[in-house]
Amino acid sequence: MKVRIKWKKIFFLLIILYAVYIFVSQQITMYNIKKQITERKVEEIRMKQKNQKLQDEVKMSTSDAYIEKLAREKLGLINEGETPVIDKNN
Repeated sequence: MKVRIKWKKIFFLLIILYAVYIFVSQQITMYNIKKQITERKVEEIRMKQKNQKLQDEVKMSTSDAYIEKLAREKLGLINEGETPVIDKNN
């Protein structure tokens, strides 16, 4: 009868250890998943901000004032009646 009791205790101990192992491994997995979710949310916010900035640039680039500004700065164009000024230092 004592042998059966020992085997039962060992069996229950093994079951408890297995349950603890499963619990701990699930907790580690859940922690890793939550960490990945947080990283993805941060990346999503960053991408939304970048997307908004690009959309603003597209809207701005289609305005006449922006096109005129670029033409003046990059191409050196002037309107009729304006006198061009040349800076010798640049």
